Amino acid sequence: MTEKKNLLLKPSRPVGIIGYGAYVPRYRLPATEILRVWKGSKGGVPIKEKSVPGLDEDVATMSIEAARNAIKRAGIHAHQLRAVWVGSESHPYAVKPTSTIVAEAIGAVPHVQAGDWEFACKAGTEAFVAAMGFVGSEMADYAMAIGMDTAQGKPGSALEYTAAAGGAAFIVGPSEESLAIVEASYSYVTDTPDFWRRADQKYPEHGSRFTGEPAYFEHSSKAASTLMEAMGTTPKDYQWAIFHQPNAKFPMRVAKMLGFSKEQIEPGLLSPMIGNTYSGAAIIGLTATLDIARPGDRILMTSFGSGAGSDAISLTVTDKLLERRDLALKTQDYIARRKEIDYATYARMRGKITVK
Repeated sequence: MTEKKNLLLKPSRPVGIIGYGAYVPRYRLPATEILRVWKGSKGGVPIKEKSVPGLDEDVATMSIEAARNAIKRAGIHAHQLRAVWVGSESHPYAVKPTSTIVAEAIGAVPHVQAGDWEFACKAGTEAFVAAMGFVGSEMADYAMAIGMDTAQGKPGSALEYTAAAGGAAFIVGPSEESLAIVEASYSYVTDTPDFWRRADQKYPEHGSRFTGEPAYFEHSSKAASTLMEAMGTTPKDYQWAIFHQPNAKFPMRVAKMLGFSKEQIEPGLLSPMIGNTYSGAAIIGLTATLDIARPGDRILMTSFGSGAGSDAISLTVTDKLLERRDLALKTQDYIARRKEIDYATYARMRGKITVK
């Protein structure tokens, strides 16, 4: 136990989430529409529908919306932020930071640290853990971590059914101001080549047999179980649990492997309704859970990023959540605000039809 306890990431100054906000585009593409176009038949699909960004939306614009929601709940001014970090695998520019665009738009410049983060689907929690250290070391009082994606899927591929758009923003600050206090975190990482996209490739590729057992399930389960063992907790000590959601089946399976019930993960299981939002998948599940949690509730969030790694984070909700969560739109508000589109409209919006 002592040896495992030394693996925990705990800042010297207690920290927590003082503000959070989500964003999901309004457009939805039914999975049956993808099946109709590419298979010409009816059959089983991995999700109900997925969110699709509009023609004027990208990771920067969506991050700004989520960031503004987080600031509303935090009750601080953006110029008090000393860091704005954006994690994504679909930054709009190959060379030019997304973070400076977001920082400028929300009013955090110029006295702020900014940077873009990458680690496939766990770029958002990677930035979050760094924000824990930034605030926990007293280098800053407030730091913003965002996970947001407009994920890509090759037309007709299995990935196209679930690759969606959306994410969340969190402001990390001192524990005494927090809506949810971070108890500890733990990261589990190996070089497992389950998913990648080289610089000259438009769409990512899957490592087939590496995707499930050696990648997602190995890293998610080890991160969560090691964190709980080191903290001396069990699934029964948590009211809620959130896992990365590449589809509807994977998070259900890993939850069962670890001993969590369907009821514990249901509030944060959003993939059937909006698809896999990649860097925002686990953390947007956390926003949906915070939207219904009560003071004293304990939450376990475990992200997963291909390549591969997982961050597990344990939080406890405080009384301040009830005072602030209605100050901005809730995650389900964005999910309910939907407009269905057909495949042709989706192909146009996502640049899958090129005219030369």
